[in-house]
Amino acid sequence: MKKTKSAFIGVVILFAVWVMLTDTSSSELLFGGFTALLVVFLFHKKLSVLEDVKISPKSLIYMFMYLFVFMWELLKSNIDVALRVISPKLPINPGIVKVKTTLKSPLGRACLANSITLTPGTLTVEMKDEFFYIHWIDVTSDNIEGATKSIVSNFEKYLEVIFG
Repeated sequence: MKKTKSAFIGVVILFAVWVMLTDTSSSELLFGGFTALLVVFLFHKKLSVLEDVKISPKSLIYMFMYLFVFMWELLKSNIDVALRVISPKLPINPGIVKVKTTLKSPLGRACLANSITLTPGTLTVEMKDEFFYIHWIDVTSDNIEGATKSIVSNFEKYLEVIFG
């Protein structure tokens, strides 16, 4: 059952990417669907990581909500870093902080680490068990709880529902 779920998710993701990158004519859609099925068939053993994704109406809603939250955090971080570059008077207090996650899924943790890294001003340096070590451009809290609240909490509540 889990392999079927992983294969289904893999086909859906590959086909969605295909549709975004190509024309929506019937021949393109047919070829994209066939290609997605072929790729999943050839690499089905590598798709076991997708078993962690929950498929439910609530998780699908949270996926869309997560995209908006991520984009908002991305915008805020870009503006923050740009202002620090333009105005040398703004403080830069770089450092590495330790944050804690409650996510159990390896895929969920990887998505969290990538989300942190993709937002300017933060970089995931290491993942060790439930702790992440993050390089932060302006350390405002050096304790685990404060740094976790500032960096992780906005992403984690959505990823918990999506990945568990």
